[in-house]
Amino acid sequence: MALVANRRSVMTLFSKSVCVHSHRARIVLAEKGINVDLIDVEGPELPEDLLDLNPYHSLPTLVDRDLVLYDSRVIMEYLDERFPHPPLMPVDPVSRAQFRLALFRIEKDWYELADKIESSGDTKSANQARKQLKESLLSSGEIFATKPFFISDDFSLVDCTVAPILWRLQNFGIELPGNVKPIQQYMDRIFSRPSFQASLSELEQEMRM
Repeated sequence: MALVANRRSVMTLFSKSVCVHSHRARIVLAEKGINVDLIDVEGPELPEDLLDLNPYHSLPTLVDRDLVLYDSRVIMEYLDERFPHPPLMPVDPVSRAQFRLALFRIEKDWYELADKIESSGDTKSANQARKQLKESLLSSGEIFATKPFFISDDFSLVDCTVAPILWRLQNFGIELPGNVKPIQQYMDRIFSRPSFQASLSELEQEMRM
């Protein structure tokens, strides 16, 4: 018998409401106004569909008819190519490579630290990750000041990736000094976008209440 998710006429995203990886995929969906069946996955028990579809049992997982994708970056790039308007990556190969390198560095430098903070709680390891993430963000202040968006004049997949980290800073126990205006201005610019607000789960909304 065919899996339920594969029989759906619209795209399906298995997503966790407080997961940074799921959040960046949801931002892309909202930015492009894509009709999607969003399935919130909470707790240790995963839906049977997801267990069958994704060998890694990870989130987010995107199902588009017979296609199943289960890496957030792959999902984002697929959505950008599948629904090209508005474009969230530059057209020319050199700029696309630069954007992909920025995505790679954010994932290595910030997402890995965020995952460590979330998984380690209030341990010495988590506190060290908080310190490293804060220092890394502060050292990137000039990048935030250079252009309206991260390394770009236009909103891109890079912003979709940066935003979930910045939104969670308070939740991570990280407070940036008040004199870091470029980062704060960037946050205000991104967080006020209708697509970003639409991407937030109820639990994510509560993170900055």
